[in-house]
Amino acid sequence: MIGDRSDSHAVVSRRQWLAASAGWVAGACAAPFAAARMPSEPKARIAVTLDLEMCRNYPKREIVEWDYEKGNLDEPTKRYAEQAARIVRDFGGVVHFFCVGRVLEQADVSWLARLADSGHPIGNHTYDHVNMLASEPAQTQFRFRRAPWLTEGRTTEQILRENVRMTTRALDQRAGIQANGFRTPGGFAQGLAGREDIQRMLLELGFTWVSSLYPPHPSGTPREAPGESVYQGIVDALRAAQPFRYPTGLIEVPMSPISDVTAFRAHYWKLDHFLTAIRRAVHWTIEQRAVFDFLAHPSCLLVEDAEFRTIRAVCELVRDAGDAAELVGLDSIAARV
Repeated sequence: MIGDRSDSHAVVSRRQWLAASAGWVAGACAAPFAAARMPSEPKARIAVTLDLEMCRNYPKREIVEWDYEKGNLDEPTKRYAEQAARIVRDFGGVVHFFCVGRVLEQADVSWLARLADSGHPIGNHTYDHVNMLASEPAQTQFRFRRAPWLTEGRTTEQILRENVRMTTRALDQRAGIQANGFRTPGGFAQGLAGREDIQRMLLELGFTWVSSLYPPHPSGTPREAPGESVYQGIVDALRAAQPFRYPTGLIEVPMSPISDVTAFRAHYWKLDHFLTAIRRAVHWTIEQRAVFDFLAHPSCLLVEDAEFRTIRAVCELVRDAGDAAELVGLDSIAARV
């Protein structure tokens, strides 16, 4: 029964919902996406992006309630985000944050305003963390399956449009922040290709670029150390994670593998494995003068990487590359497409 609070019903509900929304979870769709044309730039452009949302299974594996309260950020998550921003700023860069709109309902959003005042761009991540490729209202979010009256009488398109519009409005009204770009919750193996309706919706809502594509890549066997073929496969997938323009004019700035939730939550990687994969990816990006969009979540990293080793490693690689690389926001990357 929808809304049943027992563990068994919660698990079944989540599995049914995920099955209906196949391809939403980052990298879940195995269909390859044609590699974007490799850029010809004097510098590699490296972005550190953090999604401001709560992740299920964190801080403890048995926690799944965040699926219904994605925007109810706890204090450790906020502190991690602020500290990450300070670290990247010390290296001369910015963190591009993507905020779930329900965060703006919390009593105190001064921490978010401080991030923006420090120069860190903050993008729209929808109000309820909705699936932008949902085909029916019940597929848009776990919350709406539990409480269907919240979307009663509205079409899927209306739900999605309002989720995006409200977040832009909430950022402005509550924190004085102008939404800088849009990231879809989850990542799609083909981005928004073939979904001109969603592309046009975002353009109509004022966005010139989106971050929605997360290319397929190997991740290895859960609970086993990734081998050379996995690391190389992740690097190879970076060619499909370069920015491009859709026929509608909307610019895509893909997320780069491997994300923290894919590595840690789905495959139980150790931190050293994650560090190896990210370092190799950044090395390749610098050598190719390409683009790398480090994708992570403070609510996950505060458990898996409490000392910020990964973010520091990315920044140090860019620093050591000298004039060959720079730390930038996704808006800067999109502007050069």
